[in-house]
Amino acid sequence: MKHVRLAGIVILVAAVATSGLMLDSADAQKKKKQRSASMHQLMEGLVGPNCGALSKALKADKANWKKIALHAALLNESGHILMADGRCPDDEWAKGAKTVQDCSAALLKKAAAKDIEGARKAFSALTKGGCGTCHKAHKK
Repeated sequence: MKHVRLAGIVILVAAVATSGLMLDSADAQKKKKQRSASMHQLMEGLVGPNCGALSKALKADKANWKKIALHAALLNESGHILMADGRCPDDEWAKGAKTVQDCSAALLKKAAAKDIEGARKAFSALTKGGCGTCHKAHKK
């Protein structure tokens, strides 16, 4: 009897926990998307913080290569996420996302080589050609 009651409590807790996730993904479901994160959430929670942290790390007097590689890797992943789940509306978006992918991969190589100038150049190309391309076309 106790096992049945415990199972019922577990199911109730799981249902309550997932109901919040379902509410967050309501907008995505209306658009027939599989993933719940909106573009604003991705920018605010993934792209923006990692871009800002990477910028700060590349300006530091002493490079923290572990942090530089971390933020570059997450920006690389964001380039793929921005293309996933039907998020890509046009060629400008695709071009910008591909630039983010390519430049962040180059940045990772520069971080592995501890090449601060090369890392800074790759980051500049990422923000101008990747972020800048999409923001010019889509952020109004």
